[in-house]
Amino acid sequence: MGQQLTAGDICKRKVSVAYQHTSVVAAAQLMREDHVGCLVVVEDANGSQVRGLITDRDIVMSVVAMGLDPEPLCLEDVMSARLVTANEGDSLPELMRNMREYGVRRVPVVGANDELMGIVTLDGVLKILAHEMNLLVGSIDTSLKHERVRRP
Repeated sequence: MGQQLTAGDICKRKVSVAYQHTSVVAAAQLMREDHVGCLVVVEDANGSQVRGLITDRDIVMSVVAMGLDPEPLCLEDVMSARLVTANEGDSLPELMRNMREYGVRRVPVVGANDELMGIVTLDGVLKILAHEMNLLVGSIDTSLKHERVRRP
């Protein structure tokens, strides 16, 4: 990689969000409509401070598998209590290290006041790494061809 990529460089800026008091049923419907596996939970309609993350797996494990009625539950009842975020300036290796250390596949990217700026997913990181590896392999292959040509 020529220049150091940051979380701000690679994050998706269009993020599906919900609020702490959004019902679990409404959140699941929003995930289905937006074709996403998670929602970033923000403070309220007036603020964009990140408060949590809810995944389809959270809903299955915390509500469905426990036999709970989802109707009276809101996101703050079931969202991940341990929130891992990244700052826009965090390097890709630092971001990957944190994702591995905390066992998360999605990381909200926040600004200076914990406001939501985007989200990085493991799938997105893997696509970037695959692209970088293809570029590296291409440059190695090209240099080997040039080396073969120069030899008598």
